[in-house]
Amino acid sequence: MITFYYHPSPNPAKVALFLEEAGLDYTLVPVDTRRGEQFSPDFLAINPNGKTPALTDDDVTLFDSNAILLYLAEKTGLFLSDDNAAARGQMLSWLMFVATGIGPYSGQAVHFRHFAPEPKAYAVNRYMFEAKRHFGILDTRLAADEYMLGARYTIVDMAVWGWARAAPFIFGEQAWSEFPNVKRLLDLVNARPAATRAEALKSRHDYKFEMDDEARRVMFPQNATLEAG
Repeated sequence: MITFYYHPSPNPAKVALFLEEAGLDYTLVPVDTRRGEQFSPDFLAINPNGKTPALTDDDVTLFDSNAILLYLAEKTGLFLSDDNAAARGQMLSWLMFVATGIGPYSGQAVHFRHFAPEPKAYAVNRYMFEAKRHFGILDTRLAADEYMLGARYTIVDMAVWGWARAAPFIFGEQAWSEFPNVKRLLDLVNARPAATRAEALKSRHDYKFEMDDEARRVMFPQNATLEAG
């Protein structure tokens, strides 16, 4: 039995989309990160890194959204690349590109642009530049084909979708004029019924969305060292 530990943010959204696309039975466990539930002993026993998503499947425990996507795709045989070494190489490369580039740089761009205390100009410039560069690579790739791996809808598109949803928050209102092909993919995936169901998961729990003092203490514990200094 699959248990899915979820918060309505980009990385868990990827996994939610796969579960809904595949029609898998699963139990949803909300983890309210702005209330600090990701640091509870029970959750840390599943993901020592204290981040969502995480997933258990009987005696299998996984964390990191891209690892979960790959596990579920291989378990079900769904939404993988074509069955040859060259196609699999592209799938793994682009999946890891999202994992190591799109996600981290976008997350840091959001943090420094919207939430970090001053001074932050250097950090905003650094992470916004890299986030734009990585999204630009996606946009160039999607200019050539319907999906990230060509004509086939795969877990790579699900991984991109998770972060593409946040592009206006990352980059501002000019996001889609800068990355029109990413927007085209976003619209393509959003039109799928599974995406609607995945988006609706956030309504199953009263998640905290305010970034108040309590949330800042939980989300940005490093700030305590600034105050102490």
